[in-house]
Amino acid sequence: MTQDEERGELLRIFIGESDRWERKPLYEAIVLAAREADLAGATVLRGLMGYGRHSRIHTAKILRLSEDLPIVIEIADRTDKIEAFLPTVDRMVNEGLVTLEKVRVLRYRGGEE
Repeated sequence: MTQDEERGELLRIFIGESDRWERKPLYEAIVLAAREADLAGATVLRGLMGYGRHSRIHTAKILRLSEDLPIVIEIADRTDKIEAFLPTVDRMVNEGLVTLEKVRVLRYRGGEE
């Protein structure tokens, strides 16, 4: 196994589960756009509880099923590739929050056995 290390950025996009882009879930559209932009990878996380700008609590509790749970999309790659993808995010996200942070990226690659 080999390990490569480089500097990059972590892009986090906070949206709601019910957000849409061209009749499909926004999180799905963003992940597909990230793949099309040849970004290293994307992960969608569904929150159990949260609130946003309007301070409305969204929760997955059994007695109060929410149709708009918090969604976080995380994408890590080289800074130049993340920066090039930001205009796409800007075009697609109507309401939400986007954060960027510098990260140290460790890639593990399996060797032949």
